[in-house]
Amino acid sequence: MSSKPIKFLKMHGTGNDFIIIDNMKGDIPSKEKGHEIAKLLCKRKFSIGADGLIFIEPSSKPHCHFKWRFFNADGSEAQMCGNGGRCAARFSFINRIAPKDMIFETIAGEINAIVKDRIVKLKLPDPKDLKLDIKITLEGKDILLHFINTGVPHVVIFVDDIDKVDVVSLGKRIRFHKEFSPEGTNVNFVEVVDKNNILIRTYERGVEDETMACGTGSVASSIISALKNKTLSPVNVKTKGGEEIKVYFSIKDYNIRDVFLEAETTIVYSGSLDGDINI
Repeated sequence: MSSKPIKFLKMHGTGNDFIIIDNMKGDIPSKEKGHEIAKLLCKRKFSIGADGLIFIEPSSKPHCHFKWRFFNADGSEAQMCGNGGRCAARFSFINRIAPKDMIFETIAGEINAIVKDRIVKLKLPDPKDLKLDIKITLEGKDILLHFINTGVPHVVIFVDDIDKVDVVSLGKRIRFHKEFSPEGTNVNFVEVVDKNNILIRTYERGVEDETMACGTGSVASSIISALKNKTLSPVNVKTKGGEEIKVYFSIKDYNIRDVFLEAETTIVYSGSLDGDINI
């Protein structure tokens, strides 16, 4: 174990779970060891277990209250994570790192957040790289899908019955498809209920599995649904975990602005890394 016990908080946002560490004093060399630490701590059954690891660190920008470093369970560093961002915001407010209305720095850009008890509302950067009606072929079958980057890359596929989709098998093949190389993509399967409600299941790169929820995936799915005239803002997104995420946005001539993500966050437990695991 490390010479000094390291405190952490386990949180989840609509089923997307994270380990969050206050690294404002720079006790942990996240730049050099973050990838290794994430793989070690996020491994389920052998460690704490989570979809991702978040370090809260000082920002060099005077108007930002902190910056984060976000690592997926496989050790890869991600530009953004909507549910992780909401958990990080509440963590930082609880620990007096930031006020209720805050700005923090990510690789994807500066993120505004407002904490209202358990509910956190996040303003995301404007989406980019929109591509509608992409056709790819898998095992001789054509699949129609849509692409957008909401901080990280996402594919959206509309389905008739979300419960019948083999999310892991199909999601993995699309995630690594040459159309989206070299970065790869997250893959969202969406069933539209009505103009303000959709169901979603997501295969997340970095976790390399289906997750209970995905914030940026919920945003991508809501926006693509609106662009295809299936929904209107705000969109209520019901996740695999059974909880709901609300997505707000405005669209004019395919220009997407004012994107917000809002949902509850849950503190699961606090702990201290003082056992046999050496980080």
